[in-house]
Amino acid sequence: MPTTQEVLTVEELADYLQIKTSTIYKHAQHGQIPCFKIGSAWRFKKSSIDDWIKGQEKSNAKQPGASMPINTN
Repeated sequence: MPTTQEVLTVEELADYLQIKTSTIYKHAQHGQIPCFKIGSAWRFKKSSIDDWIKGQEKSNAKQPGASMPINTN
């Protein structure tokens, strides 16, 4: 069995990204972060989130003076 969780809850993703759960909900509701729903609960595939972060890094690198919208450390 893998040692890392593949599907994250809102709370787990907020902890992973070091941001508030309200920010996760906002991004999920507006389609700004890769996610899916099981019933009424939002879920996030960790590999999709990691790919999304890489895409954010690339798009921000193209913009001079742009700062990262999330902390990835």
